[in-house]
Formats: sequence, C-alpha cells, structure tokens
Amino acid sequence: TDTIMVAHYNPQTGEAKLISLMRDMFVTVPEYGQQKLNSSFAYGGPELLRKTIKENFDLDLHYYAIIDFKGFEKAVDLLVPEGIEVDIPYEMSDGIGMTLEEGTQQLHGKELLGYVRFRQDRLSDFGRVERQQEVIGKLKEEAVGLHSVVKLPELLDIFNTYVDTNIETTTLLSVGKNILTNNNSKIETLRIPKNGTFENQRHETLGEGLEVDFYQNTETLKQFLEEQEEEEG
Repeated sequence: TDTIMVAHYNPQTGEAKLISLMRDMFVTVPEYGQQKLNSSFAYGGPELLRKTIKENFDLDLHYYAIIDFKGFEKAVDLLVPEGIEVDIPYEMSDGIGMTLEEGTQQLHGKELLGYVRFRQDRLSDFGRVERQQEVIGKLKEEAVGLHSVVKLPELLDIFNTYVDTNIETTTLLSVGKNILTNNNSKIETLRIPKNGTFENQRHETLGEGLEVDFYQNTETLKQFLEEQEEEEG
C-alpha cells in the first residue's frame, strides 16, 4: 500500500475516474480500532482494506489489483516506449535509488516509478498524490491508439506476472481495449480527504496522520461518482 487508489470505469460512456486515498488517514479498521488506512492492508490484505473503506467512506468495492513496482515499470515501457514528459520541480533523489534533475524530462518506466514514489516532497504526501494522478493521466493520453491495442496480449502477460487481482482476464481485456481506443475523455481525479476537511494530528501510538471529517468526504465521494449518472438522467 505504497499508494491506495480507487478506479471507476463506465463501459457504456467510456468514462474513467480515479480516487486517491491518503494512506495516513486515521480510520476505524474493523476488529483493530483506530489505525492509519494503510495498516488495514498489513493486518488483513485487500479484503480488510475493502471493509475499512466501506466502514469509513460507505464505498463498496468489488475488485482489487495489487501492482508490483516492477510490473509498473514494464507496463509503462511497453505502452509508451518513448517515455512520458514531466516537469520536475526540483531535484529528486532521496529514497528512490536515482537522481532526477530539475526541469522538463522524458522519463521511462524505472525513472517514472521514482518520480511517483519520491517521499521528500515539499508538499509532503500530497505532492506524491498529485504526481501519481498526473502520471496516470498522461499514460492514458499517450497510450491511446491502435498501436497500443495490439500490445494488449503482452500487457496481460505483465499483469499475470506482476499483478495480484480478482478481476477476470476477459474483463481486463475488454476494459483495456475500451480505454486504449477511447481518446475522447480524460481521467477525472479526486483526492480524499479534500482540502478543508482534515487536520494534521499526532497520535500517541500511531504517530503523525490526518484526522478526517468522514461525513464531508463521504458526500464528496458519492457526488464525484454519481456526476455522470445525473448528467445522463
């Protein structure tokens, strides 16, 4: 749980949404009491994380995918062999096994993983979340096209090797094909907690974390996920 994201895809409209859940939120973990969100995975894997998200945000998830870092690198290099252009705000090196220089850079899989994992951000973990959403959005934009669709069998091989998921292969193939051929929409993103709905707190035993207004964030989640349905209605 280096990163926790919820993905929503509507096959009828081609609409894709991505929600980043801050891992340091103080939440109630079933049978374990107050903990940080990422602790739920450590205690009980994807099922306890699913229950924790349901308990705190009333968001019921049916599928999961645990993605290995190496799988991320290989998927990026397969889909966008020329790399992705990002604007690095300052030198990044601590904890990522490389040095990324300030300025506009064309990053490939390994470097891109370092870019999204860098922890010493001047915006703390919020900066990481922004970079992660930025990269996924650019990956989708750069990968769209028939040239990527023909790579789906190779992409599925990477998934089978580096991703632990309960999503059926046929579903992955169908969704992947739809996303890679739909160049009309961008991925909408949301971060939870949203601004103004949390405070930085220090817990006696859990350390630094985020004290969250669950009512406001649950309502924000519902609104974000229901927007398209309202527009269609």
